[in-house]
Amino acid sequence: MRNDERIESQINKLEEKYKNSGQDLSSYLDGLLYQKYLTYWDYIHLDTLLSIQVPRTHFPDEEIFIMYHQITELYFKLILHEQKQIVENRSQDVQYFIEKANRINSYFKALISSFGIMIKGMEREQFLRYRMALLPASGFQSAQYRMIEIYATPLENLVHHTERGTYSEEDGIEELFEHIYWKKGATDLSTGEKTLTLKQFEFRYTPRLLRISNQVKNSTIYHKYLQLPEEHRKNEALIKSLKEMDINANVNWPLMHMGSAYRYLAKENKEVDATGGTNWKDFLPPSFQKIIFFPTLYSENELETWGKQWVDHIFNPANKR
Repeated sequence: MRNDERIESQINKLEEKYKNSGQDLSSYLDGLLYQKYLTYWDYIHLDTLLSIQVPRTHFPDEEIFIMYHQITELYFKLILHEQKQIVENRSQDVQYFIEKANRINSYFKALISSFGIMIKGMEREQFLRYRMALLPASGFQSAQYRMIEIYATPLENLVHHTERGTYSEEDGIEELFEHIYWKKGATDLSTGEKTLTLKQFEFRYTPRLLRISNQVKNSTIYHKYLQLPEEHRKNEALIKSLKEMDINANVNWPLMHMGSAYRYLAKENKEVDATGGTNWKDFLPPSFQKIIFFPTLYSENELETWGKQWVDHIFNPANKR
């Protein structure tokens, strides 16, 4: 096709596209003529992006702390972007499922490998000082991560492990949500009183998290897997990707948090409280929470010993090989 014929064809297609908009194609072409050229910095809102790191103290490392958490939230958004596509897809195309799961794993891997920035990239003394200006804010309050969990698996799998056997999919969303595991991480076990960190988080995000929980009822990623034809459920590549997602989200990611907590909050057998008042030593270990997105993919022994070897590795350095 000659160049003038190609242009004429494109114009005809544009005219067809815009004919029902209430404006003729000429109006849109005028807009294109007058529009400024798009620049990289305008497209990604670079100036805005670089302006939102606002430290509350004069310690230089606080800016590292802020930027790292902002980067983390952007990766969480990427994970959610892929999860939503899995949940909304009705094709039962196993290759599509695998591709999206692999993308999620690549984002988790980037997050896990980047945590060295937090563990080795800040001065401990600076952290222990500027953190006092952050109270009661806490990474515990990452709503996007709670959304990732809700999109991944039914709420009954997120109930605290001490109560998990009491609940099932027959229980209501609100009842299951009230017993979700992370609430115990910001609750005083002796008094039952919720920390301010948890109270703030619940006030801000409970309606949204409940809305999402209702939206994905019977259509979480785990549901999508269970609803596949039997031959697809046995697909080794899919099983590998889902198990890798489980390990990344529920073992390796909390493990990196534990490493950071020990680096900054533990010293000479005396722990420093986390900024949000969470009991990090009881809350972070994967073997303590036993959160597993896709439980039927594992043997009974794997379920029983979930994450235990990793926790031993952190709590008992003598066990390191």
